[in-house]
Amino acid sequence: MSDLKILLNFERNGKSHTLESYKQRSGYKTVEAAFKKYSPADIVEEVKKSGIRGRGGAGFPAGLKWSFLPKDSDKPVYLICNGDEGEPGTFKDRVILEENPHMLIEGIILSSYAINAKHAYIYIRGEYGYALRQTQQAVDEAYKAGYLGEKLPGTGYQCDITVHKGAGAYVVGDETGLMNSIEGKKGQTRNKPPFPAVEGLYGCPTIINNVETLASVPYIVENGGEVYGKIGTEKSTGTKLLSVSGHVRKPGVYEVIMGDSFMDFLKNQCGGILDGKKLKAVIPGGSSTPVLRPEDCEKMTIDYESITAAGSSLGSGAVIVIAEGTCMIKLLEVLAHFYHHESCGQCTPCREGTGWLLKIIKRIEEGGGKMEDIDTLTSITKHIAFHTICPLGDAACGPIDSFVEKFREEFVEHIEKGGCPYNGKFTRLQKRI
Repeated sequence: MSDLKILLNFERNGKSHTLESYKQRSGYKTVEAAFKKYSPADIVEEVKKSGIRGRGGAGFPAGLKWSFLPKDSDKPVYLICNGDEGEPGTFKDRVILEENPHMLIEGIILSSYAINAKHAYIYIRGEYGYALRQTQQAVDEAYKAGYLGEKLPGTGYQCDITVHKGAGAYVVGDETGLMNSIEGKKGQTRNKPPFPAVEGLYGCPTIINNVETLASVPYIVENGGEVYGKIGTEKSTGTKLLSVSGHVRKPGVYEVIMGDSFMDFLKNQCGGILDGKKLKAVIPGGSSTPVLRPEDCEKMTIDYESITAAGSSLGSGAVIVIAEGTCMIKLLEVLAHFYHHESCGQCTPCREGTGWLLKIIKRIEEGGGKMEDIDTLTSITKHIAFHTICPLGDAACGPIDSFVEKFREEFVEHIEKGGCPYNGKFTRLQKRI
């Protein structure tokens, strides 16, 4: 494993969020040099060469996404930074927003220049009060220093950034729900097409990228896309932030090289399983991604292709570690409750189906389950997944299907014994997520 740090390249001393600290780490020098060296098209090309894929969960190539903008539109272009980090187990963007916001701002300026956007938004989860304050303070410092709100020296380019507080709902993490929220509408998602790159915020072409993605842009522009592209694997380039929670000795946010061994990372950096217990399961990419057993993880590396081959997804990089002795049905009940609670009610399959899923899982956990309930669960998911406007319906079904597949014997045991043989043991894991 390498010690390379692109995003966590600072000392966590309580001052890293300030402009003074960032400039001591050569902050904003990339912006100052880039406009003399690169045209907007050049920066788009460098991001394409880097191979960086969206770090919000979808993993779509960022440079390719930028190229979808119409070339002949007379409407203004907007850039939105998605910091609505609502997936259970995910908290890696929070570290950037709280402790390294100027790197994000520099990345936004460079990205805005590349796509010809004059105004950018940083949309931050409403529950992230401290992150909102830290980021707003950094934006204010950048305005005062002349990096925002004024034409940058030697260029005719000017960028403005608005920090927008989130609407307190999981669905506004979807890019169309996020745009509705910024526009002052109900935080519900839109049908696609039209896609945001063609008709997005205020009906104008819009690019939406994750915090981690945009914060990586200064390194890519400074060192060149080819240099970044040589880090990691051929199809999963660069570094990745992982937010690790659950039954590990050292939970937290880590920056790893794509392609590193997952089990080595769990053992060496995270300190192994808490209290010396054995590993029972891992959710590798946030609560919506399929759960894996230990044997699935043995040869798995931290990259999109390897985790997909293992049967799950890298997603947002939220690694939830589950030790032996944990009741998987109780865990699933907690996840099902979250998705039912966060359903916006716009689509009938999700609004009604998530409620039925929760009711059945709760019944099994409390001892009133029947054997047919197990197959009823997967039958319901087939009527939810891919039948809703936004991905929440799909996200709610991922844990259900994978828990039934990987831990069916535990469902059977609950039903045969008329209750939870683990006495619902999940409290400690809940507190650590």
